[in-house]
Amino acid sequence: MSKRPTGVLWDVGNVIVRWDPRTLYSKIFPDSAERERFLAEVCTPAWHIEHDRGRPMAEGVALLAAQFPEHAETIAAWNDRWWEMFSGPVAETTGAIEALAARGVPQFGLTNMSVETAPGTFAMDPAFRHLAVIVVSGEHGLIKPDPRLFALALERIGRPAESLLFVDDSAANIESAAAMGFATHHFADPAALRPALEAHGLL
Repeated sequence: MSKRPTGVLWDVGNVIVRWDPRTLYSKIFPDSAERERFLAEVCTPAWHIEHDRGRPMAEGVALLAAQFPEHAETIAAWNDRWWEMFSGPVAETTGAIEALAARGVPQFGLTNMSVETAPGTFAMDPAFRHLAVIVVSGEHGLIKPDPRLFALALERIGRPAESLLFVDDSAANIESAAAMGFATHHFADPAALRPALEAHGLL
């Protein structure tokens, strides 16, 4: 690598804290086929991403319930029981953030997330205190992998892309970040995180 990053830009969901709608909906739909059908046809990723883009959750629930009145109660659970979709921090990431902080490495966040849920999410892990700036998509009406959101994050952070290692679980987001000049790590295996940080000279 031509230039080593000197800071880290973290994604949040499934990198710092674990989030999966199935954690909640497995309680509502014990039958896995029924559950997967509901998440593929009713509460879809395309529907939910609009909350990350800034649409209020209650509004999204109301729109979808009008479209699928037979599922109104289970759609409402997306908002009413939102926190049951989480299963805690990712220990390997928490440890890495703390280790980087101990070395004085600057750290930041860039997440596709509703503004409504951001405060509660950041309260889940004390490691979030080490992220000097966290850019939340819902505040800006933009979502990753849109380069405009990355550019906005760089402006807020005050650093060039080349100075940061971007860590995200989405291949599309990683591809967009790499095209902008970030060093990148595709977060697929928590055990691979620390070796990647070491390889980049950050730990």
